[in-house]
Formats: sequence, structure tokens, C-alpha cells
Amino acid sequence: MSADTLDTVDASDTARPADTAPPATCHPAVTFTPLAHRRRRAARLASALRRAALALALFAAARLTGLLVLCLWAEHIGRSPYQLLSRTWDSRWYTGVAADGYGHTLHLASGAVHSDLAFFPLYPGLVRAVTTVLPIGGGTAALLLSWAAAAAAAFGIFLLGERLHGRTTAAVLVLLWGLLPHSVVLSLAYTEPLLTAFAAFSLYAVLTGRWLWAGSLAALAGLSRPNGVAIAAAVCVAAAYELFKRRGHAPWRLWAATVVAPLGWGGYVLWVGVRTGDPLGGYFAVQAGWRSRFDFGADNLGNALDVALRPRELASTSTALIIGAAVLLFALLVVDRENRPPLPLLVYTGVLLLIALGGGGYFESKPRFLLPAFPLLLPLACALTKARPRAAIVVIAALAGLSCCYGTYLLTLAPMPL
Repeated sequence: MSADTLDTVDASDTARPADTAPPATCHPAVTFTPLAHRRRRAARLASALRRAALALALFAAARLTGLLVLCLWAEHIGRSPYQLLSRTWDSRWYTGVAADGYGHTLHLASGAVHSDLAFFPLYPGLVRAVTTVLPIGGGTAALLLSWAAAAAAAFGIFLLGERLHGRTTAAVLVLLWGLLPHSVVLSLAYTEPLLTAFAAFSLYAVLTGRWLWAGSLAALAGLSRPNGVAIAAAVCVAAAYELFKRRGHAPWRLWAATVVAPLGWGGYVLWVGVRTGDPLGGYFAVQAGWRSRFDFGADNLGNALDVALRPRELASTSTALIIGAAVLLFALLVVDRENRPPLPLLVYTGVLLLIALGGGGYFESKPRFLLPAFPLLLPLACALTKARPRAAIVVIAALAGLSCCYGTYLLTLAPMPL
């Protein structure tokens, strides 16, 4: 992606809208050649990376520590760390699509029908591209892509946090995201890192007025995961609000963003529908075969009540607690007038939460579906930034211990899918 998406907040950013040109009296005789533009963009990217260096280092340390704990425990119990990371649950489906294309269906004794058409195409397509260029297997390529996407997502989250609350809060926000109970997913051959990376940069593009980039990145997010539709919704709502403010008189890029943003998600859903013979309902029928349908939260409510009434697996109990915490954090985002994030972040987070809570299916997978909802961590990041250093260190250390131990449990001991 262009380094334009990595433009930073400086005095000129805060003094005028990002899509407004500087006054004509400034440097009237200066023209930029393509080479000068590239150098300028490279300088901005280098500056942003320097400011994000601490946050990215903390994120890498958090994830590497989690990986180390997982590998040590896996070796202790006689499991292969590589197999756990690259061949766990959905990872096998993604690498299967990358190797053989779509068309695999699994019929279970319960009557459920699991089709690989439920898995969106961008990640397996990238895996296939990497294995075509490099002499490595699909599992290794999938892991490399996931790790690179996680690093890119951390960078995008930092830029958003810096723009909203400054560099220190941004670094804390990135660290918190890397220490979530389900952050082990960021080290697996899964698609959540890819979606989060596209979403973070798309939201940053919206806030800086780069509408074509916002729409294009939202389209790519929509090709990554089913809940990638959340970023398309955020871009469309933000563009509609901007059009309303301008009374419909807006640059063509703004109009184009509203058209481009939903193309990824909508295009794949339509393609699956045509392939299955039901253009409008085919994809949702495929999802129903995985017990995944929108039931307005009835299934999740039943599971939460079951957790409250009788002993359940640790993963089930933790899922209920994480969902409750997510709802509380979203409420804080909405009611906090001082630190309330811009409309696009609220829409993005709200749609992710709605999809996770309103959809049925595997209850224990809900925290994973919420992993891209990093704006939920903004209230906690702001609070830790203002807290005494000793208190903040204690909280972060506790989260680190929880993340490492719980992630290891999910991959090696939990009996249900992640």
C-alpha cells in the first residue's frame, strides 16, 4: 500500500482538513516531480515508523513471549509447535483452499455440512501466491503472512491511536491488543490479523480524508473474513455523513469510496450464491451448515445462561466474561464524551460486536471474532496512560501472564474449536 496511508499528524494536519490544499501563497513556484513525491512519502513512512518503534517492539515482545510459552509447553506434552500454529482448526481449511481451490465438503454424523465456501478467498489466495514464488509449504506461507499482517495491524492501530490520543496512549493501545486473552490467534495461520490490518489502515484513511484508499482497503477487508463487512459499513457511513455535511457537493473520490468499500464482501457472497445456485441466499446456506446464522443473540444468550447455571469448560466461562467485558467497553466508548472516538470507529466496532453477539454458532469462537475490534481497548489505554506507572505495570504484567497461559490452554488443552 502507498505510504500516503501512513501520513502523520502534524501542525498542518490539525489546521485544515486532509483533503484541502494549502493556500496558494505557500511556495508558489514549487512543483514536485514523481521522484520528489516518492521521497516525500518515504520520509513520512520512515518518520511514522520511528515514532511507532517502541509500540511495535512492545507488541513483538508480547507475541514472542506468548509463542515461547506455547512452544515450551507443546514440547513438554509431546506436541509439535509448528503443527499447532499452522494446522489448528480453520488453518487446515485455509491451506486446503490455497492448495486445491474450492470444492471440499465435509459431512458430519450430526448432519452438519461443512463447506470450504464459508472461507473468504483473499488469505488462501495470498498463501498460494507465496508458495508459487517461494520454495515453502502452505503452512509456512500462511504463518509468514499472518505474522506480517499482525505487525502491519499493530502499526495501523498505533497511527490511529496517535492521531486520537497521542503517542503514549497509542503505544499502550498496541500493547493491550497484543495481550488480549485470544491474542494467540495473531500467531496462528488465521485471518484475523489480515482483517485487522486492512481495517486499521482503512479507518486511518477515512480520518485523513483519503477516500479512495479507505474504500479500496475496506474492499480487501471484505475479501478477508465474513465480518469484514464491518469496515465497509464504517466507510459508507462516514462517507454518507460527509456528503450530508457538504450537502451532496463532494469530491468524486468520496462517492467512489461508498461504491468500492462493499465490493469485496458483496462480490464473494454473490459469487458463492451463483456457484450454489442461489445468488442471494447461497452463502448464508453454506454458513448455516456450519451452525452459523444470525439469530439476534438467542444462541449466545442460551450459552451465557448455561455458563451461569452450571459448571462449564474454562473456555466457555471465559467467553461469557469476555463478551460481557466487550459490551461494557463499547458502552464506555459511546458515553465518554471527552474521549469518544470518531463515528467511523464507533460504526466499525458496533457492527463487529453486533455480528459476534447476534450470530449463532460456536460460542467459544466469539472472542476471536472480536479480536479485530481494537477500538474497544481505547478506554483502557487512556486509563492506563493516566494511571501511576506502578499500577499500569501491574495491570500489564497481569494481562501478559493471562494472555500467555490462556493462549497456551486454548491451543493445547481446550476441547472445543478456537
